[in-house]
Amino acid sequence: MIHNFSLKGKVALVTGASYGIGFAIASAYAEAGAKVVFNDINQELVDKGLAAYQKTGIGARGYVCDVTDEGQVNDMVARIEKETGGIDILVNNAGIIKRIPMHEMSAAEFRQVIDIDLNGPFIVAKAVIPGMMKKKAGKIINICSMMSELGRETVSAYASAKGGLKMLTRNIASEYGQYNIQCNGIGPGYIATPQTAPLREQQADGSRHPFDAFILAKTPAARWGTPDDLTGPAIFLASKASDFVNGHILYVDGGILAYIGKQP
Repeated sequence: MIHNFSLKGKVALVTGASYGIGFAIASAYAEAGAKVVFNDINQELVDKGLAAYQKTGIGARGYVCDVTDEGQVNDMVARIEKETGGIDILVNNAGIIKRIPMHEMSAAEFRQVIDIDLNGPFIVAKAVIPGMMKKKAGKIINICSMMSELGRETVSAYASAKGGLKMLTRNIASEYGQYNIQCNGIGPGYIATPQTAPLREQQADGSRHPFDAFILAKTPAARWGTPDDLTGPAIFLASKASDFVNGHILYVDGGILAYIGKQP
């Protein structure tokens, strides 16, 4: 059975994988035998990612590419195919969030989040699908969110994008399943990364940050997730083990979506 989870010889593109969740997933893929390629928005971030991979002994290739620019994406995919090989696994990880009350958010800010978090995955998937169709095999994994299912204050654009990404995931599965392409999503819960560090800082009086306390109370696991918590599900959805799993969103949230919370 263990061979069903091997990624030996596969080429995996993980977008926005210089650090954080993307880096953890790409590193796990390398350990499972895949050749890892990644992109980021500028050379500084790509160099940071390359140094981090090198430090852990992973020979990743990095590309400067804006996932919202179709021309740049097509050029990157062509280079990957020439330099590393056809893409077998795509993880659409690149994304942003803007925490702004909806009535204070400009239309330009809303569009920026939609562009990166929803249009970006569409553009990158569109670029790799023809190669997967030719091989009659491929795995596409979209990093969705609990906000694909829930609403919360200040994240109207992010929730809209991730809800759309959930449905894009299901549509890709519906449209390209006949080519043995599986498209699934991972919906992380609250993950301890540098981006969420301010929400977990101890207060001056020694107490927990209010949001930190809120998340612990709402999570049956009673902790934040880590990027490593996402690597097992990511390997499963990229491997032969998930060949008949298609259009599914796997929530890795410590049980938040199943839990109504404690009675006050």
